[in-house]
Amino acid sequence: MQRDAQRQVYELLSPKLYHTCKRYLKSEEEIEEAMADAFFNIFTKLDQLKEDKAFEAWARKIAVNQCLHTLKRKVNFNIYIEDMGRKDEPSQHYSSGLEEEDLMHLLTYLPEGCRTVFNLFAIEGYSHKEIAQMLNITEGTSKSQLNASRGKLKELVQTMYYQNDKSHGKTR
Repeated sequence: MQRDAQRQVYELLSPKLYHTCKRYLKSEEEIEEAMADAFFNIFTKLDQLKEDKAFEAWARKIAVNQCLHTLKRKVNFNIYIEDMGRKDEPSQHYSSGLEEEDLMHLLTYLPEGCRTVFNLFAIEGYSHKEIAQMLNITEGTSKSQLNASRGKLKELVQTMYYQNDKSHGKTR
């Protein structure tokens, strides 16, 4: 009976948690490992859930924490975007408007530190103080990483979505 319930929870949550993990981690192997560890924590720490209505948010927080645990082993969050050199830029140009899926794709071009802080602040809603504690960095570093990620995203959006419009005198 318990296995059947766990399978149902897994089937319900796995697409959402996969999407969450994909925002933080690049390799499929890391994503799958983080999800497996997250589901293990979800099922073994279910007694820590304070309110049933918050189950999905609680599960997402566990997945985010698992991704952060993975990232902390390999990322120096104190390295700024300027110190990392230029990453490869996307080669395609898009002529239609910017969609959520497009923004999520552009996030993959950010350095891991910037992408992580952007996700935690702009998508998950954590404060700079909370991010600093989670990543063991200063609030100033969190703010700087967010500012760098916003600047890089703005540059990518301008290049990918609005470059052709400017050349024809159009504005959006």
